[in-house]
Amino acid sequence: QVQLVESGGGLVQAGGSLRLSCAASGRTSSSYALGWFRQAPGKEREFVAAITWSGGVPYYADSVKGRFTISRDNAKNTVSLQMNSLKPEDTAVYYCSSRRGYCTGSWCAASESYDSWGQGTQVTVSS
Repeated sequence: QVQLVESGGGLVQAGGSLRLSCAASGRTSSSYALGWFRQAPGKEREFVAAITWSGGVPYYADSVKGRFTISRDNAKNTVSLQMNSLKPEDTAVYYCSSRRGYCTGSWCAASESYDSWGQGTQVTVSS
């Protein structure tokens, strides 16, 4: 089992930036990819971005492409999400998740394929 802890959420004005971090521990060798998902009040959880530990091309939701950047630090077992040009519609609880199975591209966007989840961190963007 992989344990995940998110940090870096907060309140920011529209157009601002935040950087989320996810620290992975436990059986990290079993993790193939890490993903970020988000859930706004009254809405379903949605995919944001994913990256593999092996260095594959990151995959992004269309809604964040060009504004968000996911990156990893294998030595520290951390994955970060740099969020720029934030919009009020980015307001949500952001979750870090880990999956064991191989994925590439849109395959990595399926939340049901992720095995471990963090507790979430709140991101609020004011207009």
